[in-house]
Amino acid sequence: MVKICCIGAGYVGGPTMAVIALKCPSIEVAVVDISVSRITAWNSDQLPIYEPGLDDVVKQCRGRNLFFSTDVEKHVFEADIVFVSVNTPTKTQGLGAGKAADLTYWESAARMIADVSKSDKIVVEKSTVPVKTAEAIEKILTHNSKGIKFQILSNPEFLAEGTAIKDLFNPDRVLIGGRETPEGFTAVQTLKSVYAHWVPEERILTTNLWSAELSKLAANAFLAQRISSVNAMSALCEATGANIQQVAYSVGTDSRIGPKFLNASVGFGGSCFQKDILNLVYICECNGLPEVAEYWKQVIKINDYQKSRFVNRVVASMFNTVSNKKIAILGFAFKKDTGDTRETPAIDVCQGLLGDKANLSIFDPQVTEDQIQRDLSMNKFDWDHPIHLQPTSPTTVKKVSVVWDAYEATKDAHGICILTEWDEFKTLDYQKIYDNMQKPAFVFDGRNIVDADKLREIGFIVYSIGKQLDAWLKDMPAVA
Repeated sequence: MVKICCIGAGYVGGPTMAVIALKCPSIEVAVVDISVSRITAWNSDQLPIYEPGLDDVVKQCRGRNLFFSTDVEKHVFEADIVFVSVNTPTKTQGLGAGKAADLTYWESAARMIADVSKSDKIVVEKSTVPVKTAEAIEKILTHNSKGIKFQILSNPEFLAEGTAIKDLFNPDRVLIGGRETPEGFTAVQTLKSVYAHWVPEERILTTNLWSAELSKLAANAFLAQRISSVNAMSALCEATGANIQQVAYSVGTDSRIGPKFLNASVGFGGSCFQKDILNLVYICECNGLPEVAEYWKQVIKINDYQKSRFVNRVVASMFNTVSNKKIAILGFAFKKDTGDTRETPAIDVCQGLLGDKANLSIFDPQVTEDQIQRDLSMNKFDWDHPIHLQPTSPTTVKKVSVVWDAYEATKDAHGICILTEWDEFKTLDYQKIYDNMQKPAFVFDGRNIVDADKLREIGFIVYSIGKQLDAWLKDMPAVA
């Protein structure tokens, strides 16, 4: 029986290995992590991550050919193929701080693999890593190999949170990069045969190592670039009276462009987009390509601009102060159908409003109070480091309450900010909400999901991103 071990039981490792176990009943899959609480959760009825369809997959396989364990060394020792899916956070200090990826966890995983292995293994990069990481890992493994042969493959994940299980069942492509040597080709074929249990062969792409590593960064950079492009246009639409949804629709009907990732919003979030672009910027700078680095930096600059523009609009509309006013925040996750808050635009929006001394009442159907308070007290990039290194007991707690009901969040509020596009926010009883709010009552729709005209009929003053401004908002211009 082929044995697979995955180091790292997070958003990538857990779902990916669960689907491999489901689709390959003849393969034994172990997911290992040093976090006892995380592994305990994977072995319980309350999984550590929320992802539609994940529960069913795990329950079908767990205890049969899918195992979750903290005994990392045992399972690495037994495995034929070792996936490494550990964090690669952005460095917060030292060389490349604020841009370069921190490979500390990757390196210690590689050293441990070399240390415990007594048989040849295929080691697969599953984390998003900078180009040429495989080469560095290869050096660590070969210099510590004691005669054991390791083949390094790059197999980047292209999952979208909220649809990860669907993406795994039916991927656009599976990308496997390996060394262009006989041993490298054999290793690529071995991994390819795993995915071939359910993925059509024409969708399994093989490349050299660096092409696979760079493809992941490039894909995320291109997607983020589309979001920043449409968000840049949204600012122009507000200034000119155009409607961003109409503009985006007409642009998206061009078959060369297509309609995906053209929804204007308060900004992009998630664990990968910003991190991968910063990584790309750093790689460009290190390779003497400052113009290319500058080009990709603009994608992040526009994203930051969009978030600060939203905060400025809220404050300016409410007589240029939100001090001691209750603002309801509907949605904190970076997008619907996930509980993930990494790099969510809600953090910057909330911090901007707290900076103006607002009182926030936050509701998100999938995010815990502990997570929200932690996110609002963190420094940039802290989220991607181990939980015991993250700050707690923030001073902002006094100004933030987390509630479990949208009506409770909006009661007596001066304004509502919709920051995640949860479907349930479209069908709320806005008349009831209006009746229980302070007047004038404002709705700032950061996701363009509510019917602005209906809300105006109820009596709300409404701001929708990239759409014609209410007369009230025109009279209270937001100064960047």
